[in-house]
Amino acid sequence: MLRFCVEVSKSILLCTFANLKMDSLTQIVLGAACGEAALGKKIGNKALLFGAIGGTIPDLDVFVGRWIYSNEIDIMAFHRGFMHSILFTIIGAFVFGWLFYKLYNTGKRKQTTTQKDWIWLFFLSLFTHPILDSFTPYGTQLFAPFSNYRVAINNISVVDPIYTIPFLICMIVLMFYRRNTSKRRIWLKLGVGISSAYILLTLVNKVYINSVYQSSLKEEGIAYSRFQTQPSVLNNVLWYGVAETETDYYVGFYSLLDSFSKVKTWNKLPKNHQLVTTDDKDINTLAWFSSGYYNLIDKGEGVIRYNDLRYPSFDKKDPNNAIFSFTLKKEGERWVVLPFEGKPPSSEDFLYFWERMKGE
Repeated sequence: MLRFCVEVSKSILLCTFANLKMDSLTQIVLGAACGEAALGKKIGNKALLFGAIGGTIPDLDVFVGRWIYSNEIDIMAFHRGFMHSILFTIIGAFVFGWLFYKLYNTGKRKQTTTQKDWIWLFFLSLFTHPILDSFTPYGTQLFAPFSNYRVAINNISVVDPIYTIPFLICMIVLMFYRRNTSKRRIWLKLGVGISSAYILLTLVNKVYINSVYQSSLKEEGIAYSRFQTQPSVLNNVLWYGVAETETDYYVGFYSLLDSFSKVKTWNKLPKNHQLVTTDDKDINTLAWFSSGYYNLIDKGEGVIRYNDLRYPSFDKKDPNNAIFSFTLKKEGERWVVLPFEGKPPSSEDFLYFWERMKGE
């Protein structure tokens, strides 16, 4: 039974890496640390494996959503829903804790662990996953199914190697020590400490960035109703902000390495929300997903492009070329997502991103 469990674990991890998702790697590392904290002294490196499994389980909703739904909009809305909620954490901790205890507590391993140990391991790994996700701009439904509110603090990128890599190194070093040595505990505390300190730093950055954007909007005379800021991908240096007015959005970048405390360049993007009716269920689902920060572009022949403006365009020539967007066409009562025909980021776009990060 244990061998079966390990093989399932390997399949989950391989599937995650096959998707090349740095955020999934981050959750695996965090889950492994939780496993070590809960059971490392008793079962050694196997605790890292089981913690990694727990840290991966919530993201399996991308597969569960495809089993339940056929429409891409529904599938996208399902991700970071109930399987990322506090309620799922509590239920999952008892269910998976009981299951893995039964699988592990056999033969020579009998009585080496308790069911309480396993419940604690899965509670930690399942709970820390959505909490970490809540710091990112994507949004996490912590209170599902009682509320569909998406918690998004927007202080760290979904993919940030500065958070992940030092944490990963500490977990790798930890594996080379015996389970009862104090050095193993030191490396665990070091990994958790460095990653937590970085999270705190990003929160400090967030407060400063918000003040910069707020003063810049006021100086430009932009009568906004609301705005939000977030770091761009892979870093916490180059930030992006989007402000909403009655008919338009204003978007702009600011780098912590800029020589001035002001957003110098704002791009004005028309909302074009009138292209669809206000009671359209699918568009409203997408709008909820985007926290209302979206615009529409008429592509003709009944096709529209939906741009999620929480994620910036690095196309200097076309700020409407959003990284996260959908090409939609109405089929019957539903909008369906067509293959994206926009321009993918080019080497010129990445060069602009890098140069802008270094400051002006």
